Amino acid sequence: MNRKVLLVEPNYKNKYPPMGLMKLATYYRMVGDDVRFYKGDMRSLAVDLICDDLINHLSIILPEIFWKNYYPTLFEFIKVGKYAILENEPIFEDELVLDAVKEYRKKYKDKEYFTKPRFDKVGITTLFTFYWDITVDTINFAKQLCKNQDDVMVGGIMSSLLPKEVEEATGIKPFIGLLNTPGDIDSDNELIIDELPLDYSILEEIDYVYPANNAYFAYMTRGCVNKCKFCAVPKLEPQYCDYINLKKRIEFTDKRFGARKDLLLLDNNVLASKCYDQIIDEIKECGFGTGATYSPPNEYEITINNLKDSYNDRAYIRKAISIYKEIMEKLKDGTEKTELYLKLEEAHCLNYYTASKEDILDLDEYVCPLYEKTHKPSKRKRIVDFNQGIDSRLITEANMKKLSEVNIQPLRIAFDHWNLRDIYEKSIRTAVKSDIKNLSNYLLYNFEDKPEELYYRLRLNVELCEELGASIYSFPMKYHPINDKEFFMNRDYIGKHWNRKFIRAVQAVLNSTKGKIGRGVDFFEEAFGRDIEEFMKILWMPESFIIYRRIYDEDLRIRLADRYTTVTEHDCNLANEWWEKFRALAPDKLEKAKTIIALNRFKDGDYVCDDKEINDVLAYYKITRDDTENNR
Repeated sequence: MNRKVLLVEPNYKNKYPPMGLMKLATYYRMVGDDVRFYKGDMRSLAVDLICDDLINHLSIILPEIFWKNYYPTLFEFIKVGKYAILENEPIFEDELVLDAVKEYRKKYKDKEYFTKPRFDKVGITTLFTFYWDITVDTINFAKQLCKNQDDVMVGGIMSSLLPKEVEEATGIKPFIGLLNTPGDIDSDNELIIDELPLDYSILEEIDYVYPANNAYFAYMTRGCVNKCKFCAVPKLEPQYCDYINLKKRIEFTDKRFGARKDLLLLDNNVLASKCYDQIIDEIKECGFGTGATYSPPNEYEITINNLKDSYNDRAYIRKAISIYKEIMEKLKDGTEKTELYLKLEEAHCLNYYTASKEDILDLDEYVCPLYEKTHKPSKRKRIVDFNQGIDSRLITEANMKKLSEVNIQPLRIAFDHWNLRDIYEKSIRTAVKSDIKNLSNYLLYNFEDKPEELYYRLRLNVELCEELGASIYSFPMKYHPINDKEFFMNRDYIGKHWNRKFIRAVQAVLNSTKGKIGRGVDFFEEAFGRDIEEFMKILWMPESFIIYRRIYDEDLRIRLADRYTTVTEHDCNLANEWWEKFRALAPDKLEKAKTIIALNRFKDGDYVCDDKEINDVLAYYKITRDDTENNR
């Protein structure tokens, strides 16, 4: 078809790459289209498009000049428009050149990239609803890059959960759910998008690096048999599918992109599958059985082969330049390093924006031995991660024994509320009995739970670690409603048993623990308290006292004296001084104080109180993190 296709992920932080767009990239390449993936500032994409046109124009005016060398300067000028940017480059003193540069700067200012759009298809993915603003802004920008807005596709989680709201905000009717029927893109094409392998090459087109980047991303089931009211899965994947083939997708990935170290499966309830044993057996066949290891593939060879095949030249030109830089860093012989640099410079291959596929292929005979010399792969353990968690209610000795046949790390077991404690504890013991000792879970809070129930769940995990010799990492996850119009654009929702101060207190503790709680009773008790009374004290405690407890809490320093031997001039006992005044308030005053504290706003004008005792307590909440840092 040879359509120009733009695939976009909004510029929010994301641990995992956009699987939906990776499948779309595979589809469009299969039908012969030119695919481009972008994640970043959309204005920078517009500048890049204009800049490419300018370089082509200048190459016609003065073909003897290698204009790609001037890409950074031209990019910056088009974006900012300051002539000082051009002053250090004598070439821009040429009146003909300067006029051309001014002309294309004007094209950018006039938003010609909107008035003369160049893409035939545009696809934008969406993620969490609290990324509403950046997602809507991205859609409204990207849609104008498409020749026909009927050819703009918006999909993903947020658009499936809030289709009416997305359409109202963007004018684009989003695609809801999965691309799992023939003809979803082109009515005359029978390919099912959701069943296609992922195009990992698009990840090489962007500067953003996904934290989880060396893994196969896949599903072996879809949907969930449960209908938990806090969960979006029933809306996103309403039909439960027992089995999806993994082996063929991995074989495709290995051949085209090279093997990945880990296997990350996003199944929502794999234990509910009637094909569970078959799924585990297939995971083993794919190289993830117990004790399985991984040797990194030859990324240089993969890059060259894909360039020869003309498979995403944009991505693999960038990848080649990245590999050249790695070789340069690893070469110990100064002569070799200098020679390589000079050859790269001569071939215009020091930067991705100057390099061409032809020049990279011409360098292959010289570079290949250097890559093999500097890259000695070492074996590493492979892991399997059912990232969305396992239903504790479905755990049995049989399915845990079966699961132990693969390198599961960690096993994530849901522990969504305290009422599940008996079932949850039994599931942990069953897993450990099968020698699965690396465990993890997400602990939902701020839903219908009480704050103390979060403490009890965390405590149970710590105690189970000690008793069973296991490692259980707990990740408290704040509940956020997905359909409430008041809250879907933000993270401001407060559960009926919680308040804003409690939420901030938990977040402050988690900041110090890097978002997780693992083994170690002492570590847990320092973070969340020795008992429920101390936990509640921490929830009401001024935020600075929570974050810098070792500075403000003398009792804590004494209790942990064997660990904290460093004494500073700033150490004090303000935390306990506050606590004594807080507890000493009469019941009616305490209630009034709590009402103010619960809102977690302590600047002048945020509240009105004329009671001296209460104000004495509230004064501690005005000690900010900056105050503490400045006094250290």
